[in-house]
Amino acid sequence: MKITQLNALALLLATGGMVLPSCKGNSDQQQNQMAAPQLAVMTVSESDATLDSGFPTTLEGVNDVQIRPQITGFLTKVHVKDGQAVSKGQVLFTIDQVQLQAAVDQAKASVAVAQANVNTATTSANNNKILLDKNIISASAYQTSVDALNAAKAQLQQAEAALVSARKNLSYSSVTAPVAGIVGTIPDKEGTLVSPSTVLTVISDNKVMQADFSINEKILLEYSEGGKRSMNEIVASFPEVSLKLADGTIYPYKGKIVSISGVIDQATGSAMTKAEFPNPDGMLRSGNTGQVLLPTNHNATIQIPQNATFEIQDMKFCFVVGDSAKVHSTPITIAPIDDGKNYIVTSGLKPGDVIVTEGIGISVKDGMVINPKQATSANAE
Repeated sequence: MKITQLNALALLLATGGMVLPSCKGNSDQQQNQMAAPQLAVMTVSESDATLDSGFPTTLEGVNDVQIRPQITGFLTKVHVKDGQAVSKGQVLFTIDQVQLQAAVDQAKASVAVAQANVNTATTSANNNKILLDKNIISASAYQTSVDALNAAKAQLQQAEAALVSARKNLSYSSVTAPVAGIVGTIPDKEGTLVSPSTVLTVISDNKVMQADFSINEKILLEYSEGGKRSMNEIVASFPEVSLKLADGTIYPYKGKIVSISGVIDQATGSAMTKAEFPNPDGMLRSGNTGQVLLPTNHNATIQIPQNATFEIQDMKFCFVVGDSAKVHSTPITIAPIDDGKNYIVTSGLKPGDVIVTEGIGISVKDGMVINPKQATSANAE
C-alpha cells in the first residue's frame, strides 16, 4: 500500500514536470499576442471623391410674418399659445373694444341725424320748386333750398364715411392670422397696452423652409465656369443639398438652392445663398440651426476615415504602419471639408502608406507593434 502511494506520487511529480514547461510556453505565446494586437488597417491610394461641404445655417419659414395691431389699445384676450398651428383668418388677439364700439354707435347716430337733415332739405327744396313754378318765391329763394339740400347730402356722406372708419377700427380689435402657419413667441400678456409698433408675435408659414448660408468665392467660380454662366444658370447647375440638423441627424428631404447674391462680401470672400427645403411633416421650425451639405467633387485625392485620426493641439495625426509592423504617429493636414465620415488629406500621407483604422485613442500607441488585418483600399466609406 505504501509502495503504491509512493509510485503515484512519483508519477504525479513527473507529470507536473512535463506540464509546467508547457504552461510557460503557452504563457509566452499569449504575451506575444497581447504585445502585438490585431488591428484593422487600410492602404492609402488616390481616388476621385464626392464629399459634402458643410455650411452653417439658420432656418426660417419662407413666409415669416410679423403680427402687429393696427390700432392702439389694451390687449384683452390672447387666443393662441406659443408654437400653435393656426389657419389663415383665425383670431389671435383681441384689443379692448369698448371705446371702439362706442365710436361705431356714435357714428351710426351721426348718420341718422344727417339722413334726417337730407330728408328735411329734400322736402323743403321740393316745396320751393312748386312755389317757384307759381311765382310765389323768387329763384334765389329756391336756389338757397337746393344748396341746403346739397349740403345735407354732403354731411350724410361724411357721416357714412365716419361710420365705415369706426367699423373698420372695431374690426382691427380682432387681430387675425394673415397666413396659415406656426405661432412664434408671444411676449405680451393680457392687459398690456399695444400699438402699431408692437410685434405681438410672428407666424411662420413652414410648409417650405428657407436656409440662408454663405458659400465661398472658389465654389461660386467653379459653378460659373470662369464667369461664362449667368447667375440663373449657376443657381440651376447646383445639385440638390442636404440638411444636417443640430443633433447630427440628416433631414430626410433634399433641398434646392434657389438664389445666390450677386455681390461677394469683401470681409468673408463669400456670397449669401438661399436654399429651400420642403417641410411636409412640420419637423422644421423657424430658428432651427444646422448645416447645409453641398456635394463637391474632388479628383485624385487621398481620403481616409475620420475615425482613423486623432487630434493634439489643433493638429491632426494618424498612425502609419512601418517596418516590422511598428506604428508611428504622423501629422497630416486636411482640406476644410467635413462630411462627418471622411477627410481629404492634403499632406502627410502618400499612396501606398498603410494606416491603422481601429482602436485610435483607445489601444494604439506610438511605437507599438501590431498585427495588421484585412488591409483595404483607400476608398473610405
